Amino acid sequence: MEITVEQPSDWHEVEALMDLCFAPGRTALSSYRLREDVDPVADLCLILRQDSTLRAAIRFWPVRVGGHRVLLLGPIAVHPTAQGEGLGAWLMQKSLGRARELGWARVMLVGDAPYYGRFGFQRLEAVEMPPPTNPERVLGLELRDGAWVGISGRVRRDTGTDTDAAPED
Repeated sequence: MEITVEQPSDWHEVEALMDLCFAPGRTALSSYRLREDVDPVADLCLILRQDSTLRAAIRFWPVRVGGHRVLLLGPIAVHPTAQGEGLGAWLMQKSLGRARELGWARVMLVGDAPYYGRFGFQRLEAVEMPPPTNPERVLGLELRDGAWVGISGRVRRDTGTDTDAAPED
């Protein structure tokens, strides 16, 4: 198995994996509205291949909360034939480690607390995703101690053009 950074030539294959793993209409979710016309953080979008076959993928996007740059994790997908093998956890750990190395302080996602809690994600009480997101599913992780302290407000699109650069705070 090999983990590499997603290349532009991988885009359609990754989108096909996402379509396979998620329900129709996935792009109508509030998380996707935050991604519209925003480039992903390319250095953190990773794919996992086995014998040249795409098995899993993870993407990250820049957003802002209270004026602070935040990574929005997602989607993460594992091919149905490889689910339960730990590939998603492996990809998650690699990508979060890479984000920390690149200087990112905090990451958030919308997901299942019992699943993502094992990676250290906790509910973000003071952070609001656009509706109709269930507030119980808004989770965050500090990549730097205290990174979420005092950060609150609505999640907004980050339309900056420096999406590969480490954040300013």
